[in-house]
Amino acid sequence: MAKERQVAGGGRAVEVAPDRLEGWYARFAVRNEGVRSTELAADTVTVTAGNGVVAVATVPFGPLNAEGTVPGLAVGPLIEHALISRRIALLLVRRGGHSVGIARGGVVVQSRTDRHLVQGRSAAGGWSQQRFARRREGQARTALKSAADDAFEVLVPQLSEVDAVVLGGDRRALETLREDRRLALLFKRAERRVLDIAEPRRTVLDDAAERAVAVEITLSGP
Repeated sequence: MAKERQVAGGGRAVEVAPDRLEGWYARFAVRNEGVRSTELAADTVTVTAGNGVVAVATVPFGPLNAEGTVPGLAVGPLIEHALISRRIALLLVRRGGHSVGIARGGVVVQSRTDRHLVQGRSAAGGWSQQRFARRREGQARTALKSAADDAFEVLVPQLSEVDAVVLGGDRRALETLREDRRLALLFKRAERRVLDIAEPRRTVLDDAAERAVAVEITLSGP
């Protein structure tokens, strides 16, 4: 698995599965005239290639227990850290649906998924548009309340047993859920990275479980 996307300001980000990190970095060195140096920090690992390309890996589930700058390629600590098997709580939500689950080693072991009708915007005007907007807002509130209820019932009781919490979906919907006091500890433990996902379904949750343990590497430079 190596999913790639463009990032703001130029460059691109790629998600690399833990068991493919070693090979990814080896190919990176071959493609970019070797590696000048590796800088290890608590939250990031920065590899500078011979041709000036820079690969910055965000350490998942940090901090990384290694610091310093060394010549050449030295990503062993990052690979060892990423390969640790972790139990993760997943909360994926968009306005029309949600999926919550517990994953171990990138595999979902418990889940709950639900979908709700939230109508799109109307082109009508006047009172008709206002009634439509009120109905749509009510549908959205119902959908988000259902998401909060499922997160509280499935995830919160297991927070003491999970190593991390990973969020995904629509950021505005997630911010609405953040206001639910029942989920305060869940959001307090959430990783900073938010997965960009399609409408939550069980298959999307399975994909998110794999992506949650992947290492995101941002590439920039020549």
